Amino acid sequence: MDDIVSVVIVLLAELQGVSADDIFEELAEGGAELPVDSLLIVEILTRVEERYSIAIPADRQAAQATRSVHAFARAVLEAITERQHTP
Repeated sequence: MDDIVSVVIVLLAELQGVSADDIFEELAEGGAELPVDSLLIVEILTRVEERYSIAIPADRQAAQATRSVHAFARAVLEAITERQHTP
């Protein structure tokens, strides 16, 4: 999951035009889950879906996953796992 967290942080950094280290430090100030503005995470959702060839459903669970980088990474990991187990 750490790889996914890193990808999300890099994408957030690209979106904001700052370094990934700056984004990580900013998010870490909010706590271990790395809370993030849900509008920003939604903007990178498409990039993450394309990168991992997955689809995150637009439901309540996905909405809750946008509250933090770690929650979003868990949702991505679940989608990857489901894709791997689907014939």
